Amino acid sequence: MRKLPAIALLGLALLAVAPALAAEIDALRSKVDHAREEAVALAGEIRAAQGDLLAAEGEAAVAAARERRLSALLATGQERAARLAGRVADAERRLREEKRRLRRARRALAERLVAIYRSGAPSTASVLLASGDFDELAVRSEYLGRIEDSDTELAKRVEGVRDAVRRGLRRIEGLKRKVDAHNERLVAARSEIAAVRAEAEAATARAESLAQVRAESLATLKARIGEWVADIEAAEAASRAAAEETVGRWLGGPYSIPTYIVMCESGGDYGALNPSSGAGGAYQILPSTWEAYGGKGAPHEASKAEQDRIAAEIWADSGGSAWVCAG
Repeated sequence: MRKLPAIALLGLALLAVAPALAAEIDALRSKVDHAREEAVALAGEIRAAQGDLLAAEGEAAVAAARERRLSALLATGQERAARLAGRVADAERRLREEKRRLRRARRALAERLVAIYRSGAPSTASVLLASGDFDELAVRSEYLGRIEDSDTELAKRVEGVRDAVRRGLRRIEGLKRKVDAHNERLVAARSEIAAVRAEAEAATARAESLAQVRAESLATLKARIGEWVADIEAAEAASRAAAEETVGRWLGGPYSIPTYIVMCESGGDYGALNPSSGAGGAYQILPSTWEAYGGKGAPHEASKAEQDRIAAEIWADSGGSAWVCAG
């Protein structure tokens, strides 16, 4: 009696092989797919972080160049401030000298005015009347002219010194304003340098930190993907081994012919008997075939060894054509 065909039995065997392993493989593959998507996203973020880092480094380079320019400006400004300070010191020194000259001139003028007040200013008539001869008159006239010229020169000099003092003061005030303004620019330049450098360094540090964190995350994710891929390969290998073992039991096993044929014919029962055809034993050998191969008695009554021997000879001569379940 024909039971299930061999192909159907083999298919059922393969369907029954390691279902838990198959589910585990599917779960691992799902993890790998998700992890790969995450890795792609991380790689994009890393590229963006690297772009930010390059931009920050560019800003830092620009800031460094600007710092060098400002440093040069500071050096030049400091030199100029030193020169201006020297000029201020010279002007103040000259001013002090002019003030001293002014004070001397004022004292001389004051003394002259007091003397004139006390003795009276000599007139031309008094000089003529007091002269004894012509030579004395000439000398007295020259002396009188010199006195008048001296008074005039002294007055002009006092005015000139006063004007020089005023100009000196204005010049010094202008120089001081220039020095103060330049010093303010120097302070602003220093502050700008500090702010630019601090911002550039902070941006570079942030970009480097972000790139490092994402790179570490990506490395960790890649390691996990590698572990999962190894697990998948191991599970697939175990699944193949289980399938091969199951199929091996059906195709090989302890019998002289493929196990699935024996299972189909008799279920592996060496004492089985088909009443309708008379076929017996584990291999369901017909009595006529049994006798043709030297078998004694009924097939189902023979020993296991005898049934295995005759079945092997039949398989060697005819293959699976001698059994209905092999079709």
